[in-house]
Amino acid sequence: MSKRDYYEVLGVDRDASKDDIKKAYRKLARKYHPDVNKDSDAPEKFKEVKEAYETLSNPQKKAHYDQFGHTDPNQAGFGGSQGFGAGDFGGFGDIFDMFFGGGGGRRRDPNAPRQGADLQYTMTITFEEAAFGKETDIQIPREETCATCKGSGAKPGTQPETCPHCHGSGQLNVEQNTPFGRVVNRRVCQYCQGTGKFVKDKCTTCGGSGRVKKQKKIHVKIPAGVDDGQQIRLSGQGEAGINGGPAGDLYVVFNVKPHKFFERMGDDVYCEVPLNFAQVTLGDEIEIPTLYGKVKLKIPAGTQTGTKFRLKGKGIKNVRGYGQGDQHVTVRVVTPKNLSDREKELFKELSELSGNPISDEQNENFFSKVKRAFKAD
Repeated sequence: MSKRDYYEVLGVDRDASKDDIKKAYRKLARKYHPDVNKDSDAPEKFKEVKEAYETLSNPQKKAHYDQFGHTDPNQAGFGGSQGFGAGDFGGFGDIFDMFFGGGGGRRRDPNAPRQGADLQYTMTITFEEAAFGKETDIQIPREETCATCKGSGAKPGTQPETCPHCHGSGQLNVEQNTPFGRVVNRRVCQYCQGTGKFVKDKCTTCGGSGRVKKQKKIHVKIPAGVDDGQQIRLSGQGEAGINGGPAGDLYVVFNVKPHKFFERMGDDVYCEVPLNFAQVTLGDEIEIPTLYGKVKLKIPAGTQTGTKFRLKGKGIKNVRGYGQGDQHVTVRVVTPKNLSDREKELFKELSELSGNPISDEQNENFFSKVKRAFKAD
C-alpha cells in the first residue's frame, strides 16, 4: 500500500506555516492516541500522523520531501519510521502533559532510546557532475557511541548508578504553597540532568558522556540531474542515537559550480554562439558543443542576431526521472573591429550593391536632418 501524502495526512496546505503544521499535528495526535482512541485502526493512524509531523516539522526533511516526495535517490525513507511500538507512545508524554496537565500524567522516560541529531554537509560539484551524477566519498566529523564504555559513560567493569535524588525518574517534585492550595510541579533533576543515572567512575575515553567525536568516511551517490541548492538524505549517517536509539540522518546539500559556456534553467541548458556577417547572411553549418559531445547545426541564410535554435534531448536528465531537457542555442552576430583597408572597401562595395551606400558625410547628414526636423516644429 502506497504512503499518503504527508500534507494530506495532517490536512494542511503545502504552504502551511510551521505553527499551522504543529497545530494540526496536536489535534490529530490527541484524536488518535491509543490511550484516548480505542478504535482498532487508531495506532496505525497515530503512527501515520507522527511520521508526517516528524518530516514536515523539520526544515531539512520538509525541503527534501517537497523535492523528492516519498522517493529517495539514495533509497532512504523519509518518515523516520524505524520501528513502532510501545516506546513510541511513551515518547509523547510531553504532548499529553500539554493537553491534560503535567501533574500526574504520563511522562517521558529519561532513559528511553532517542534518535541522534541530523547533520548537514555542503558538497561543491562541477556542472557536469550535477548533470551526469557521480559516486564519491566524503569525510564528516560526527559523534559516535564510545567503543570503550559502549555508550554508558562508565568506566569498563562498572555501571552507572541510579540517581539517589530522583531515584531514577529523572525528575524531582517541587512543592509550592499558593492561594489555591499546595501545588506539586515536576522539574528535571539537576543532579543527573534528567537521565536518572549517576556515573561515579567515568570512562576515560569519553569523559563520561558515552560519545566521542570522530571523522567518518561516507560513500555518497550524487543523482544525475541534481541542481544547485538541492539536497539528498542519507538515512542513519548523522549523530549516534542516545540510549541505544537510532542514529540521525545526514543531509548533503549541493553547490554546483557555474559553467563557462552553459547556463541551466530547470532541466534545459542554454548557450550563445557567436557568428560573423557572412555566416548569418549566406548560411552555414557549424558545430555546437553539448554535454554529450559536438553536434552539427544548420544556420539558414538570413538568420538574424538573437535567433534561437533548439537541440531536443541535449539538456539534463530530470533528477526524478521525468524525461530530459533540451539545449537552446542563441545566435549572436559579432561586429568586426579593426578592419583592414581592403575589408573596408569590400564592405562599402557591398553597401552600394545593396542600395544603401555609405558616405563619409552620412553621420553629418543624419544629424542635420534631425536638427531641421526640430526647427520645423
